[in-house]
Amino acid sequence: MSTLIPTRPTILVVDDTPANVTILHDLLKDQYRVKLAGNGAKALQLAAATPPDLVLLDVMMPEMDGYEVCRRLKADPATQRVPIIFLTAKSAPEDEEYGLSLGAADFIHKPISLPIVAARVRTQLQAKAWQDFLQDRNAWLQQQVELRLSEINHLQDASIYVMVALAEFRDECTGNHIVRTQEYVRLLAQVLAKNPRHRDLLTPEFIELVTKSAPLHDVGKIAIPDHILLKPGKLTPEEFTIMKTHAQRGADILTRAGTHMGERGEFLNVARQIALCHHEKWDGSGYPNGLAGDAIPLPARLMAVADVYDALLSRRPYKEPFTSSQAAAFITDGSGKHFDPEVVQAMLALLPQFEVIAQRWADE
Repeated sequence: MSTLIPTRPTILVVDDTPANVTILHDLLKDQYRVKLAGNGAKALQLAAATPPDLVLLDVMMPEMDGYEVCRRLKADPATQRVPIIFLTAKSAPEDEEYGLSLGAADFIHKPISLPIVAARVRTQLQAKAWQDFLQDRNAWLQQQVELRLSEINHLQDASIYVMVALAEFRDECTGNHIVRTQEYVRLLAQVLAKNPRHRDLLTPEFIELVTKSAPLHDVGKIAIPDHILLKPGKLTPEEFTIMKTHAQRGADILTRAGTHMGERGEFLNVARQIALCHHEKWDGSGYPNGLAGDAIPLPARLMAVADVYDALLSRRPYKEPFTSSQAAAFITDGSGKHFDPEVVQAMLALLPQFEVIAQRWADE
């Protein structure tokens, strides 16, 4: 029956008595590569150069005893998984207990029985071979998990890109609005994450999810008729009523997309919150559901500020662009009415960074 023990494993024999070293060398040399050390320092040097597959270790040695050698081998990541068998004249139970507590795999009392030593060596090498196999297998499985997660992330990014591209294709005024608002949202989330009230929600992972989802805030506009979406002037009340349906339509699109994607569509839940609620207002006067205060999901409250700030800075056929300070004043005036006051304060603290983003991604 084949085993997992590799061809000629290496055994490091450590003993300060030459006769013991000779006996063990003669016992093991035909089946294993045998390295010899007459003291603890030499043993550590040999193990550091090329970690052995097993160590046979005497306890009572001058200068550095076997316990200290064991302790150092187990402290070194390169040798901590190497099994150690103590060979010693110490026979008290507490000596054996102490050796095993240091990480030794076995404890053989002197005078030794050569057949027992050979059997114990074979058993420990077999156990180590299985451990190495499982370690390699676990590493492979971890690599596969990371690969699958990477594929899922690429799928998410591709899904977002396709849906955003559809919305951009129909809205001639979009330009770099999506990129800018995405970066505004990221900065706002990072600032609010320092607040104990939001720290549990706004983890780095969740902030990344919100940032990735932010470009989908207006995906519902793909369902708005061209004569309304692309109208160069202000909308009539009837047209604006239709335009406002893009929030619910966007949420419906993302809900259906998430359902079809199964578990892999969970990331669209945040995108759905943003699409549905980014036109809700802090005082409850927004749409589509008249939510107020903390009932509005935090990602949507972030997007509300980012979206309005960017819209105010943008040129439209029916208006000239605001300056950054004018936009900040407008949003500040809406604090506690249109906007979450905490998010407004975060925007004011970030205004210089917002201006850099607006310039870097300015529409041509």
